Amino acid sequence: MLKSYLKIAFKVLLRRKFYTFISLFGISLTLVVLMVAVALFDHTFGAQPPETKADRTLGVFLVKFTHPDRGMTRAFGGYAFLDRYVRTLPNVEKVSLHSFPTTAVSYKNGARMTSWLKRTDGEFWQILDFDFLEGGPFTSEDEKNHNFVAVINQTTRKRFFGDEPAVGKFIEVDGQRFRVAGVVPDVPILRIVPFADIWVPISTSKTDAYRKQFAGPFMAMILARSPADLDMIRAEYRSMLTRVEFPDPRLYNKAEGNAETLLETVARMLFLTFERGESPVKRLMAWLVFLVVLFMLLPTVNLVNINVSRIRERSSEIGVRKAFGASSLTLVGQFVVENVLLTLVGGLIGFVLSFAVLHLIGSSGLIPYAQFQLNYRIFFVGLGITLFFGLFSGVYPAWKMSRLHPAVALRGRG
Repeated sequence: MLKSYLKIAFKVLLRRKFYTFISLFGISLTLVVLMVAVALFDHTFGAQPPETKADRTLGVFLVKFTHPDRGMTRAFGGYAFLDRYVRTLPNVEKVSLHSFPTTAVSYKNGARMTSWLKRTDGEFWQILDFDFLEGGPFTSEDEKNHNFVAVINQTTRKRFFGDEPAVGKFIEVDGQRFRVAGVVPDVPILRIVPFADIWVPISTSKTDAYRKQFAGPFMAMILARSPADLDMIRAEYRSMLTRVEFPDPRLYNKAEGNAETLLETVARMLFLTFERGESPVKRLMAWLVFLVVLFMLLPTVNLVNINVSRIRERSSEIGVRKAFGASSLTLVGQFVVENVLLTLVGGLIGFVLSFAVLHLIGSSGLIPYAQFQLNYRIFFVGLGITLFFGLFSGVYPAWKMSRLHPAVALRGRG
């Protein structure tokens, strides 16, 4: 029976080429947009190298300093604040302090080159799992002793040294000279925690003013011993904020913030909330699901209308089949199979186009070092969306068609 349905469906799709084209275009275009959006989201927030321990890692990205008479100051954490109140948190395995990436200038043979520079400590390389192409990371001792060593990515190696090895050689960055200790693969700019072109010890900063800053260009990365400890660490951090001693209470005398994932921080920024209660991620995901459903609504309604038109054109066929005893269930099954086949073909086209679009975005350089892939999670999201199209847009017109009286259908008045 199913084999016969598939044969009929294939012939019907070839016979109604215009309807088939419109349906395939709507399905594939919608899938491309959704698949690219999911790939971007997954590429930014998913657990990917070098952030392979994301299931037990938290970050301190934003801190809100306030004073009753001076309003609010929302800022990144300063080194002094993070060093004193985050690095000393109990019941954690490791804590790393590192700066947000900043642009740095270098010159080679008179040509000006701009790179992204990140200052880190030695624990940074112990929490993140970088795959070193050459050499290795600098250590906590290098950071403590102000050693001018650097880790660079493979693009920076290519720019400075061509195809030659880089370890042991020197590069000049913002007027400072560093010895290359290791080379790692490029990290996409969307991975804000590990991303950089060049990583150097924090202590190599041109001044030590950062050591006294409560607010500044730093963030912290907290590695828990196990995922079960994350809630305890969150609570300990919030409790610690109530005991902060401010260097100048006249500027601000209260600190608020959260130890959380990057996705949680982004959600708080979108909804402008620093509430300590429930994570805003559920709220964000609810909005994203709503937007996806809204985005899918128009092409789905369009497919329903197209399917109703196709059914009306085949009303005589429906009348003949009903007159010879075909049940409503049989007719519904046939049209659902036709529509599922159509949407699966559209889904396949959508997957191919999504792969091409993601490859084009990655190779264009619009998002530095981005290498998008359609992994299994994205595949199942796309497959679910495709089946949703097939079932939702096929069941209603099929049900409507199955209720036609044979005489009415034979007269072509469906």
